[in-house]
Amino acid sequence: MQQKINLVKVLGVITLSVILAFNSYSQASKFGISINSLTTNFNYGKSNSSLQSYKRNFSGLQAGVSYQAGISKRFSVVPELYFAMKGGTLKSGNSVTVRKSTLKLYSFEMPVLARVHIKKLYFNAGPYASYHIGGRLKTDGTTASPATKTKLSFGNNAGDFKRWDAGIQAGAGYNFNTKHSILTLDVRYGYGLVNVSRDVERYSRMLNISLQVSGPSRKKTSGR
Repeated sequence: MQQKINLVKVLGVITLSVILAFNSYSQASKFGISINSLTTNFNYGKSNSSLQSYKRNFSGLQAGVSYQAGISKRFSVVPELYFAMKGGTLKSGNSVTVRKSTLKLYSFEMPVLARVHIKKLYFNAGPYASYHIGGRLKTDGTTASPATKTKLSFGNNAGDFKRWDAGIQAGAGYNFNTKHSILTLDVRYGYGLVNVSRDVERYSRMLNISLQVSGPSRKKTSGR
């Protein structure tokens, strides 16, 4: 019995020592805030390949917060939460709306990224999930018919959209140290894996170039 107690104590000391040593040289932990524009569009899948030549990018908006949790000197985990306005435009003559149209989706999005650091440069990738809180379809008018703005409906009926989306984000960034904060230039690509509409295939695509502002790093030290 005494041997088992001693073994537990030894394992406890070893585990604690590993944790302390691991945290002694971890990457800095920090909160960040960003407000920036997005370049987004939709991929319409193989069944709607004719739409590819009609699609145009949509300039949206993203605003939110992030937290970089330092795990080791070269590695951190970064959960983020932000509001995003995504969408896509189809030129006139397309087979879905005929007239030029712009689809907008408003959502809350949460990526969780694994980040590898090389001095001030980093690379990250990971999954994201988003929940659509609303959206609109704007269709241009003609001399015979006025322009229309339609609020999107979410459900299981034809023409409805799905509330949930998910996919993968990947990119790179660079940290610029200033006197009172850290400026981070982040470039990222988002690849949606869920068809967000019921009638026509629509997969979200996103290119995000953002400037994030974070407070002074809280870097773990050896305890001195």
